Amino acid sequence: MAAELFPGKKLLPPASVSHLHRQNESNNNNLHPGAASCCTWQGLYPTVRERNSVMFNNETMADVHFVVGPAGGTQRVPGHKYVLAVGSSVFHAMFYGELAEDQEEIRIPDVEPPSFLAMMKYIYCDEIDLCADTVLATLYAAKKYIVPHLARACVNFLETSLSAKNACVLLSQSCLFEEPDLTQRCWEVIDAQAELALRSDGFCDIDSQTLESILRRETLNAKEMVVFDAALNWAEAECQRQDLAPTIENKRRVLGKAIYLIRIPSMALEDFANGAAQSDVLTLNETNDLFLWFTAAKKPDLLFCAKPRKGLASQRCHRFQSCAYRSNQWRYRGRCDSIQFAVDKRVFIAGFGLYGSSCGSAEYSAKIELKRQGVPTAQRIIKYFSDGSSSTFTVWFEYPVQIEPDTFYTASVVLDGNELSYFGQEGMTEVQCGKVTFQFQCSSDSTNGTGVQGGQIPELIFYA
Repeated sequence: MAAELFPGKKLLPPASVSHLHRQNESNNNNLHPGAASCCTWQGLYPTVRERNSVMFNNETMADVHFVVGPAGGTQRVPGHKYVLAVGSSVFHAMFYGELAEDQEEIRIPDVEPPSFLAMMKYIYCDEIDLCADTVLATLYAAKKYIVPHLARACVNFLETSLSAKNACVLLSQSCLFEEPDLTQRCWEVIDAQAELALRSDGFCDIDSQTLESILRRETLNAKEMVVFDAALNWAEAECQRQDLAPTIENKRRVLGKAIYLIRIPSMALEDFANGAAQSDVLTLNETNDLFLWFTAAKKPDLLFCAKPRKGLASQRCHRFQSCAYRSNQWRYRGRCDSIQFAVDKRVFIAGFGLYGSSCGSAEYSAKIELKRQGVPTAQRIIKYFSDGSSSTFTVWFEYPVQIEPDTFYTASVVLDGNELSYFGQEGMTEVQCGKVTFQFQCSSDSTNGTGVQGGQIPELIFYA
């Protein structure tokens, strides 16, 4: 396994297996041949599980050995055929099936030692010991030896740790492992947080097939210039993997036909002129035809798709049933309007809908913020224009923020602008938005009167 869950980290550092041996070192001392306690150690452990655990990675009574890992990085691991056969149908066939061979040493070059030990620990001890660095390789081992409960635990671990930084890598791995639920979760993150995912180091680590599937994606929430830059970064990394000099010609060569999946004609003319047109990755004919596409009445035929991506449709959670204004409300003066919320399904908060001036048009400066358990997850200072109506006005975070289910987050805004504005009334503690249920409660951060029943932040804008 060469994949990484978190870019920049070694997948299988040798030190990560040390904790697997600590408990057994003391157990092995008790079981050392000739030790006074070697015939009575069984009485120290009241359950079969505990006695079985003592035998994990233990030479005592071992009747098979595995040489695990690639050449130059192998580790010899003792095993007990009966225990392994009970835990895995593959081991059962290997040791007791019709084609079983009586081998005392079995070489396993395609599984890394820490991941093999993690699988063995589950089989012997009924313990699941996963970490970010080795979980993918452990999933591979669990799939190879058909240990389904461990495989499911690995997938759950990956889904929990899924983020824009590792979603592209996990997408390629989930397809390899045939895990459709994990694949779907990866796409949800990549679509909603496309620009973060495309700019991540992990994007450069994907294979060419996964690259093409992402570039074809209709629902990517990203500017096409970001898609173009990401493809060039991937091409440079691919040149290194193929031991090619990262020249413009080689980048174009490794991209192949995937370059035509980038929807360059849908870029803003300025982005094209200042970016893609000067990248030298496009041929002179392609650059010329694209300039004519942007500027001429008669447009040339292009190999590039000209239709803009649809992106994701945002949804709005309205938490008030009405709004109002009074001659002496709603004032701001630098105070914070805040509300807490939780969802029952994972969503991505993209921004807020805010009220504006109740006495004519006005411009506001808004500091918007999301916190989880008091820790900021997103902040932005942005301006918006209110036309004096009771409509809500949208303010966006720079990137959508992943919101985990069944956890309360705090949405806050500090406004600077016209002192009198509309405010919400008849607030609801629970709002159903499609398949997502929002719950609201008052926030201690709110110093300007906003709460569940009334105030500011009437809408949460999200992707689901």
